[in-house]
Amino acid sequence: MRILVTGGAGFIGSAYVRRLLRGAEPEVVPTALTVLDSFTYAGTRGALAAVRADPRLRVVHGDVRDADLVNATVAGHDLVVHFAAESHVDRSIVGAAAFVSTNVLGTQTLLDAALRHRVGRFVQVSTDEVYGSIDAGSWTETAPVVPSSPYSASKAAADLLALAYHHTHDLDVVVTRGTNTYGPYQYPEKLVPLFVTNLIDGQPLPLYGDGGNVRDWLHVDDHCHGIVLAQRHGHAGRIYHLAGDTELTNRDLTGRILTACGADWDRVRPVADRKGHDRRYSLDTTRSRQELGYAPASTWLPD
Repeated sequence: MRILVTGGAGFIGSAYVRRLLRGAEPEVVPTALTVLDSFTYAGTRGALAAVRADPRLRVVHGDVRDADLVNATVAGHDLVVHFAAESHVDRSIVGAAAFVSTNVLGTQTLLDAALRHRVGRFVQVSTDEVYGSIDAGSWTETAPVVPSSPYSASKAAADLLALAYHHTHDLDVVVTRGTNTYGPYQYPEKLVPLFVTNLIDGQPLPLYGDGGNVRDWLHVDDHCHGIVLAQRHGHAGRIYHLAGDTELTNRDLTGRILTACGADWDRVRPVADRKGHDRRYSLDTTRSRQELGYAPASTWLPD
């Protein structure tokens, strides 16, 4: 199988690449694996260092918005797994243009190329944030998208485009939506690596608002395994949820990080809440468990 991974030098994308090339997903053995990445601040060659010598790996430095490059790169691949995205909510609030351009137009450029070259399957990797906040219970895949930030709006638009290419052009598309993901090589603007890094560097931990915002936490290995299950077993035109079964307030998570690092609450500095900060996300994973056999295995976060 010839696999193209966009954003394959980023946090989740590089974990996916490492898992496939190291044999962590024995049911998926790529004969060739191409990474297409623009190597912005969040994508690094170091994230691929462990597999860089693998002769099956080819790295293309380029942008998913570059139609000519994307067309040439997609050609000859059986599967496209699309991770590439601008992904930090705070950055989208300050400036939305890059999010709309990369996440929406970049996805459309890839879909056009996948359709032109008759790619066997296109996996659109997305986020729980597209649904907006839920007070109680959990969103199912049939819930409407009600995004709250420019980031989540751009991802919702990309998801809808991908599904539209399936319904209009019969392109084999599967969408995965994951919860808050953590693990190695995550850029330290996200909560877990930021707080750990700040503790190491002697800096305070900036906790938004009252710390009561609730998120589910998913280890990157579980997230990548779920994506592999979706690409192998998912039904075309369907959405699949991937969650870690670890629902915590930001304050609870902060306490766990402090405990793990042997630090006290005097290291925490409350800051003004993020604009439009969704209170709670939660995904129902029944479909993924029943149709894909998905079940998270990692329990890194200490009690």
